[in-house]
Amino acid sequence: MTSQVRGAQLARLLGQWHSLPGRRRSPDYAALASAVRGLLADGRLPLGVRLPAERELAQALRISRTTVTAAYRQLRESGHLASRRGAGSWTMLPGTHRVTSSGLWTPLDDLDMIDLGVAALSAPPQLLSAARAATEDLPRYLGGAGYHPTGIVELREAVAEAYTARGLPTSADQIMVTSGTQHALDLVLRLALAPGASVLVESPTYPNALAALAARRARITTHGLALDGAGWDAELLLGSIRQGRPKLAYLIPDFQNPTGHLMPADLRERVVAAAHAAGTDLVVDESFVDLPLDATPVPPAVASFDRHSRVISIGGMSKPYWGGLRIGWVRASAPQVQRLAAARVGVDMSSPVLDQLVAVHLLAEAPAIVADRRAQLTAQRDALLGALATRLPDWRVCVPRGGVTLWAELDGPISSALARAAEEVGVRLAPGPRFGLDGTLERFLRLPFTLPAADLVEAVDRIAAVRYGLDRAARPQWREPAVIA
Repeated sequence: MTSQVRGAQLARLLGQWHSLPGRRRSPDYAALASAVRGLLADGRLPLGVRLPAERELAQALRISRTTVTAAYRQLRESGHLASRRGAGSWTMLPGTHRVTSSGLWTPLDDLDMIDLGVAALSAPPQLLSAARAATEDLPRYLGGAGYHPTGIVELREAVAEAYTARGLPTSADQIMVTSGTQHALDLVLRLALAPGASVLVESPTYPNALAALAARRARITTHGLALDGAGWDAELLLGSIRQGRPKLAYLIPDFQNPTGHLMPADLRERVVAAAHAAGTDLVVDESFVDLPLDATPVPPAVASFDRHSRVISIGGMSKPYWGGLRIGWVRASAPQVQRLAAARVGVDMSSPVLDQLVAVHLLAEAPAIVADRRAQLTAQRDALLGALATRLPDWRVCVPRGGVTLWAELDGPISSALARAAEEVGVRLAPGPRFGLDGTLERFLRLPFTLPAADLVEAVDRIAAVRYGLDRAARPQWREPAVIA
């Protein structure tokens, strides 16, 4: 069944579409069409969603219906919109585009793009030897059906040992292996969140988490993070939990995505206590916990303060190891793990055995692999910071103490416009509004430092060139926008 976006919703997503830099001489209908394409490009407006009727959108935007009619016509001509008399208009994939591995779409000719939309590293050299060793281990599993809803015991034990080494005693019965961290989150939401339930998230936060919550029709409230300092305002966060009493809170305390903030130990303890008092379940995303930089000490796991099974931790191998190895996990109480496994059977049965065996061998080499990753990321982060300081000195950036991303405050509310302009010079960006709700965060941009230093410097050079030309551009000639991941 096709979902629908109402006029007021689309108006909030569009934000200040009529006053973006670089469209002073562009007709209103063309600017509106470009803004809608931008929402499609960065995933804020899904494919296959029905747009509001022309009259409804015109009223919501306080513009003439003629402008909306012309914008919809342009979107149909570019292949972004399909219409049928009496049935409405819905978004679609243009024929000149392809669906990427992220599930979003991008132009067919964007294969040479410097992609700053993806915050992930290439595979470590140890992956090949781990894969060879895994194939030698595989025969002992071939006599069975190959279905392991909670994961093979060797991997569950290895993950449990890693938690124990962090000071959080964990048994294999408390671990469920999933097909990546996003899959782990989806399973937890299926178990813990009824449609329409209230959820508290940080702002900004991970876009795919927002998408998962939207799929559950959650009522989302946000806690805003500061650019600098500790990030979290302790009293505001605790007050949001105590007074709002959300059913669930999704937090990224370890090098938060996208800001890079690290939650202090005392706040972790207080958050768990507040959640217990409010009846709130905490879903803690630990995707970046293995990637502290500059010898930054990592506080105890949030779950180490939990005495009432209120904390469910999720993590995986995508960030420190490789995104192509779809291995994630959930750490929870043993009964919760069994309930998750029962719910999983109706989704995908289990994760691939061979991938899990590869993960076992990579985790055995974790100290060496992670040390190399930290050194690599430190050098690339510093190269990106240096390029930004030289070419875009008016941007404000808080140096992250870990993780893989910078969260930059721009010199104006231009994030979406800049992302569209950067496509023209071969750079894909993740604009700030992707990490929030309803078109906010236009003054911010996420910049990962997962590419080689030379690529990062080149990308900043290109971004600076289009930034300085954005305000004085007479009429933008947008090509078909590409999607970030």
